[in-house]
Amino acid sequence: MSVYLYVEITDKDEAAKARYAEVAGATIESVGGRFLTRGPLTALHGESPFERGLIVEFPDRQTAIDWYNSPAYQAILETRNTAFDSRFVLIG
Repeated sequence: MSVYLYVEITDKDEAAKARYAEVAGATIESVGGRFLTRGPLTALHGESPFERGLIVEFPDRQTAIDWYNSPAYQAILETRNTAFDSRFVLIG
């Protein structure tokens, strides 16, 4: 059963964001994940401290967890944290 990764982001460093994007998307696609949508956030209820969001579909929960913990993704966490403030939430 598919699961969804919901990510909220506020950009901090454009150069780091470009470096992160080069690698992150490839790591997601390499495990069968796919981007469903991304763009500005509009809170309809409550508040969010983040400006943008994205949703990624993974084939199943374990694949998503394995992707997040993979050496390839873990290697770019410092770049991610320089690029933006974020929150990653797995749904499903």
